Amino acid sequence: MSAANAVRVQESLLAPLEKRTLIWIASRLPAAINSDHLTLLGILSMLSAGLAYWYSAYDLIGLWVVNFCLVSNWFGDSLDGTVARVRNRQRPRYGYYVDHVVDVIAISFLMGGLALSGHVRPLIAGLFLVGYLLLSAEVFLATHALNKFQISFYKFSPTELRILLIVGNLAVYYLNPVVKAWGESWKLYDIGFGIGAIGILLIFAITAIRHTVQLYNEERLD
Repeated sequence: MSAANAVRVQESLLAPLEKRTLIWIASRLPAAINSDHLTLLGILSMLSAGLAYWYSAYDLIGLWVVNFCLVSNWFGDSLDGTVARVRNRQRPRYGYYVDHVVDVIAISFLMGGLALSGHVRPLIAGLFLVGYLLLSAEVFLATHALNKFQISFYKFSPTELRILLIVGNLAVYYLNPVVKAWGESWKLYDIGFGIGAIGILLIFAITAIRHTVQLYNEERLD
C-alpha cells in the first residue's frame, strides 16, 4: 500500500474556497516556476518566520514579518502539490516524502522561534510542538496502514491555523493582553497555545485509539 496514493481527507472550513483559489493560481503560474520552487519558498518562509518571532522579542515589528512569512508559506506549501497535479507532473513518493520532512522542520523552527520570543512560555510552546509532532506521526502511520491521508481535523487544517496565528500576532502587536490567574500573569499566547496543546494531544489520543480499534477489527484473529 503506497502512502503517495492514499485518499486525501480535507474537510476544513476553507477547503472548497482554497481548492478553487489554488487551481486558479496554478493554471496561471509561469511555466518557469515549478513545484520544487514552491516547496523551497514554503520552507524558507517558515524558517524566516521562526527568526522573525525571535526578533520580535526586541522589536514587535517582527510580528508583521511573521505574518508576511505565513502568507508566503501558505502560497508555497499549499500550491506545490496543486501545480504538480494541474500540470500532470506528479512525483507521488518524492512529493509525499519531501512535503512531510519539510513540514516537520518548519513547525519545529517556528515554535523554537516563538519560544525565544517571550510571547509564550517555552514549556507551553514545547508541549504544543510535541503534540503537533505526535499527531503528525499518527497521520503518517495511518496513511500507510489505512490508505487515508488526513489533512484536516474537526474542520481545521494548516490553513486555518495560519489564519489564527496571523490574528494572534496582530492582537499581540496592538494589545499585548495579559490575564491574571492562579496568582500569575499569562500572556495571550500562553493561553492560546496552552489550549491548543491540550486540544491537539486529545485529537492525537482519540485518533490513535480509533485507528487502533479499526485495525484490530479488520485484522481480528479468530
